[in-house]
Amino acid sequence: ILYFFTDGFSDQKSEKEEKKSSSKRFKQLILSVSKEPLKKQEELISQTFFNWKGQFEQVDDVLVIGIKI
Repeated sequence: ILYFFTDGFSDQKSEKEEKKSSSKRFKQLILSVSKEPLKKQEELISQTFFNWKGQFEQVDDVLVIGIKI
């Protein structure tokens, strides 16, 4: 699977922690969902993002694309 993404996910601040996510945390997320079917990956990544963000305003565009070859 090839993953393409913007920096929006890792730049998003958390409502609870008031700090940015981080590229390390995003990489761990991708690795943890990579064995799931693509639809399930989408759900898990989206759920993780919105749980992190909470009511905090979205600060950047967020794009994550997974292509299974």
